[in-house]
Amino acid sequence: MPNDIINRTFPLVKPGTIVRVHQEILETNSKGEEKKRIQIFEGTVILRKHGKGDKATITVRKVSDGVGVEKIFPLQMPALKDIEVVKSLRVKRAKLNYLRGKHKKVKDAIVHETHAKAEEAKSEEQPQA
Repeated sequence: MPNDIINRTFPLVKPGTIVRVHQEILETNSKGEEKKRIQIFEGTVILRKHGKGDKATITVRKVSDGVGVEKIFPLQMPALKDIEVVKSLRVKRAKLNYLRGKHKKVKDAIVHETHAKAEEAKSEEQPQA
């Protein structure tokens, strides 16, 4: 199994990061034909296990139609195609199990890149003297 390690890099995802995970799904229709498609799962990373090693996993949670859905993604899974970071949130815990309950307060983090882009846009809108 160690020889089958896939060498790839994903963005740093920590608990509190909202991500879009692109996973390749193989479907079979009634005629027996196989079709590959990309399924996107968007949610909040509630925990990360096993660090940056070969067995590293992330657990992503979203609420769909009032029902909480969680998926565990091994980062070395061949079907995992991409992880997009949508937003970073500031959290004070390593494992966000409290998001499973009723208390779901998470403050927005100040992302330096986004903040810098917003300041650039403001400076472009102001007339220069």
